[in-house]
Amino acid sequence: MGCAVSLFSLLDQAAARFPDRGAVYRGTEQVSTWAELRGRALGLAGSIRASLGPGARVAVATENCPEIVELMFGIWAAECVFVPLNYKLYPREMADILADSGAEIVFASAKIAAGLEPVAGVPITVIGSDSYAAQVNSTPWQPTDIDPTALAWLFYTSGTTGRSKGAMLSHRNLMAMTVSHLADFDDPDADCSLVHGAPMSHGSGMYVMPYVLRGARQVIPASGAFDADEFLDLCEHHPGAAAFLAPTMVQRLVQTGRPCPSNLRTVVYGGGPMYVESLKTAMAAFGPIFVQLYGQGEAPMTITGLRKADHVGADDAVLGSVGYPRSGVEVAVLRADGGRADIDEIGEIVCRGDVVMSGYWNNPDATASTLVDGWLHTGDMGSFDDRGYLTLRDRSKDVVISGGSNIYPREVEEVLLTHPQVEEACVVGAPDADWGEVVVAFIVGSAEPDDLDTHLLERIARFKRPKRYVFIDELPKSSYGKVLKRELRERL
Repeated sequence: MGCAVSLFSLLDQAAARFPDRGAVYRGTEQVSTWAELRGRALGLAGSIRASLGPGARVAVATENCPEIVELMFGIWAAECVFVPLNYKLYPREMADILADSGAEIVFASAKIAAGLEPVAGVPITVIGSDSYAAQVNSTPWQPTDIDPTALAWLFYTSGTTGRSKGAMLSHRNLMAMTVSHLADFDDPDADCSLVHGAPMSHGSGMYVMPYVLRGARQVIPASGAFDADEFLDLCEHHPGAAAFLAPTMVQRLVQTGRPCPSNLRTVVYGGGPMYVESLKTAMAAFGPIFVQLYGQGEAPMTITGLRKADHVGADDAVLGSVGYPRSGVEVAVLRADGGRADIDEIGEIVCRGDVVMSGYWNNPDATASTLVDGWLHTGDMGSFDDRGYLTLRDRSKDVVISGGSNIYPREVEEVLLTHPQVEEACVVGAPDADWGEVVVAFIVGSAEPDDLDTHLLERIARFKRPKRYVFIDELPKSSYGKVLKRELRERL
């Protein structure tokens, strides 16, 4: 058995306890048992170690597929570093991450490999090819004790605000995340399932670890993407289903009009704002199955949260918050001068604990500005209330400063979304010669500007009201479901 803080030890344990039970599924079809998954991972590890030493970066670029699970654990068994690439990036963007990380090999789907090969600069193995099969069948590599501080996952930010940075996550970081999830949010067992609706290069992939530890099956939709009806069908089929979904994905589930599948027990939502009205609608449709997390790649999936029970009978202030600090994490709100903010005073959210990254890969300046005296500076603005709930106001860079007053876009968006003819809303700041910045609201829906003005003026201060409304068919989003505010600003 592997070291207790080695991520491969999670699979080792599941395979020892449940060797013949189904581990990985493509849709409703079983792909491997736990013993078979372990064997395939060790074969991949043997192939990797035949040419690479410990600590080598190994990139994976693919749509969601069952092979991601065996690649994760194979890379970790080889004592190497898992570098997942967002499959929606352009080949040149992927190549930039490959160059920055120093990845020496890439495992890619056939579709992605075709575009990546001319620019990758490193060998590519096509997942599902004869070459891949040969690597799976290589002489198994038997991992030894792995240093818990060793780099395990190089998590590149989505790149929506500029050049991507690689957050360095160790075995210890990800084990802390795993334990926190099991302590705070969910208690799966071998009769449960994790259904991967969201990209496995991001949050959904990170949740592989706690569910593997408990022997819960990994279910990857046959489409390799998120289709609301396909997802709900899988939750009807597989027992004790749980999932991590972006708020926009939750909205798409509700829009199907279907009831909550009998086997769907937990939906963790995060990665973007879940507005109060949207959350209430989801709870009315699906019941008390929702868990909220607030985290970043730099503190993966683990800063604050709201359990399922916290949603039941909660007032709007609680539902609009991001909950309270997670197990093993200390959270504070700081003023600009570094002092602790008072109750209800807005400042920057910081946190510390075993889950926090060691820094950014090959980027000492960004590391120094983000990790200060052991605290991760999130760049998010928020405040604690007198009950200990943290409310996220906005990214510090998204705050609109108009005429010397701070305006928090999320507050305006929350009110806009209570209008019955607004489907989606996103608020940004636009440069203005007189005011410095003015508020602009991008709207998906059929509301009239005058009606929106009236609606807002009844609910928030006049100075926060948008000076302009821009009506669009849909908001641009990343593959993780985050609204791309940078793209909206470029339209101004």
